[in-house]
Amino acid sequence: MRTHEHGTEQQGTGRREPGGHGPDAAAAAGSAVPATQAGPGSSIAVTDEGLPGWLEPVARAARTVEPRQLSRFLPPESGAGRQSAVLVLFGEGARGPELLLMERAGSLRSHPGQPSFPGGSLDPEDGDQATTGPLRAALREAEEETGLDPRGVQIFGVLPRLYIPVSSFVVTPVLGWWRAPSPVGVVDPGETARVFTVPVADLTDPANRATAIHPSGHRGPAFLVESALVWGFTAGVIDRILHFAGWERPWDRAKQVPLDWRA
Repeated sequence: MRTHEHGTEQQGTGRREPGGHGPDAAAAAGSAVPATQAGPGSSIAVTDEGLPGWLEPVARAARTVEPRQLSRFLPPESGAGRQSAVLVLFGEGARGPELLLMERAGSLRSHPGQPSFPGGSLDPEDGDQATTGPLRAALREAEEETGLDPRGVQIFGVLPRLYIPVSSFVVTPVLGWWRAPSPVGVVDPGETARVFTVPVADLTDPANRATAIHPSGHRGPAFLVESALVWGFTAGVIDRILHFAGWERPWDRAKQVPLDWRA
């Protein structure tokens, strides 16, 4: 996704309240709602049925988390902002549960080398931005950026829309289970340096966690995994998922990683 400036900030533990808040709250709650054309003549329903047991805490959190529990940066009430979506894709690898990430090309002027979720802006053909548009966009962008076959992805939840003030992006995190894994890799070297997976065990390891400090003054969670520093919006979403799924382990928040102005 080409929108990963800092924007999602770690928040303290908040009281969970029931209710869906992403596009198509019914889908996040687990009903089978037609979401997107995964390929010619095929469709995918949004459902949390049949998920592996370890993913159930994430699905449960998606149904109950409040927007302010994810970030203090929320979309403008005016409706302004550039609508976009990311695919937060969970799979199962040799070391257990894992997340799919990609790394921006080092030659890019904006945030070179920064890891992110696959994703991008909504296109007109994605449909209604208030319902299934972000779901379609997340799968379409993931296919375009990583070569992922969306027919193997089960969308099981949607998190509340978040906001990246510096770029005016309104981002919908779409949660997916990589039910039938397909080969992935760099599609356009001009935009993406690599596509990789990160074991959830590494993300929860306190030794791999730190607080990223940007020269602008922004502070937020960071992960040092797979020879990469994950920070900003992506790290903020991961941090909150780990927290509300009950996977977070105590870590040293005083451990800092400084960023430069190019970050």
